[in-house]
Amino acid sequence: MNKQYILSAICVLLFLSSCVVLSKKKYEALLAQKDSLNVGWDNAVVKIQSLEEVIANLKKDTATLNAKISDLHSQLEGLNTNYTALSSKSSSEINKLSTDLQKREARLKEVEEILRKRDEATNSLKEKLQKALLGFQENGLTVEIKNGKVYVSLTDKLLFNTGSIVIDDKGKQALQELAKVLNTQPEINIAVEGHTDNQKVGNLGQIKDNWDLSVLRATSVVRYLTELQAISPERLTATGKGQYQPIELGNTGEARSKNRRIEIVLSPKLDELYNLIK
Repeated sequence: MNKQYILSAICVLLFLSSCVVLSKKKYEALLAQKDSLNVGWDNAVVKIQSLEEVIANLKKDTATLNAKISDLHSQLEGLNTNYTALSSKSSSEINKLSTDLQKREARLKEVEEILRKRDEATNSLKEKLQKALLGFQENGLTVEIKNGKVYVSLTDKLLFNTGSIVIDDKGKQALQELAKVLNTQPEINIAVEGHTDNQKVGNLGQIKDNWDLSVLRATSVVRYLTELQAISPERLTATGKGQYQPIELGNTGEARSKNRRIEIVLSPKLDELYNLIK
């Protein structure tokens, strides 16, 4: 039923009323009823329009929500795919890390074993040298281990006369006993270090200063060990430290005497260890 239909019905009623004599009161009631119906109709139309707008907005919101839901589903699928890929990758990386850790632990054990063998060899060498050089220890010869190396320290009075670079007989005897042990230990490298005190060198011809004196004394020992005791030259190095690595800091005669020395540093070859840690 629409407004046109209602109005038609009212016209019919009026037409019929023209055929029937109506009282003024009834007529006015019919007019009031007509006005009320018009107002109700207008209100209904407005409400319908408002509801249609609400329905349109709801449809729009529904479409928007559906699009968001669809987008969220796509994101969720992407996240699931990434999670699966990451899980697979993490598992692979964990396995790789575990394998690497096992390899490192194995290498560490090898290094520890090599160092253990080195320490055993160093201690054994020290004992052999102490026995071989026992008779020279009262003349200022010492044997000790420092930083995994054996240090044989000989004071200058055991090897040289004052200011000389020529090894005396007592020094040669000590070096002979040392060489007997070293010739049975071909895996040992030998560094010969010359040291002096802090006193200025006097007029010694070719020797200009403590650097010269320390170097030439070291080379004298190296020559004696290689040329007369048949130690392979490839095993030896000679260096001069001058006065710059004293073992006694005092300026007394005793301190200076200790600082004037030849140190023979014996170290095991660690090629196996170096290859491991490359």
